[in-house]
Amino acid sequence: MTNNENQYARQRKWMFYLLAILVLGAGFTPYHRIFLGLLLGSAVSFYNLYLLQKKTIEFTEAVVKSEKPKGLGMFSRFAAVALAVIIALRYEEHFHMIAVIIGLMTSYVVIMIDFFLNKNKDSA
Repeated sequence: MTNNENQYARQRKWMFYLLAILVLGAGFTPYHRIFLGLLLGSAVSFYNLYLLQKKTIEFTEAVVKSEKPKGLGMFSRFAAVALAVIIALRYEEHFHMIAVIIGLMTSYVVIMIDFFLNKNKDSA
């Protein structure tokens, strides 16, 4: 595995752990709406992380082959976010809107934490 593939695998692993914690929080705490909102936002964020990683791999392969690279899929990621917001607005009794928005940012937090934890390992 290349360095980027290892990084992508680590980020997906941490997102799975976070999603599992949110499922437990939704099931065993009295804050169902908040945890379900975080879960919905984090699930969409995980999907967007997967799309971004997939498109990045395709982009780098196209550059290496000296081909014209495709875009990084901004429209599809925005559409997924819009869908999550529409679901949260439609089912307000189940999802807390602020929690959904915070959940949408979780993949970026995971990327930053992964970077800071592993930046010294890569340079050694």
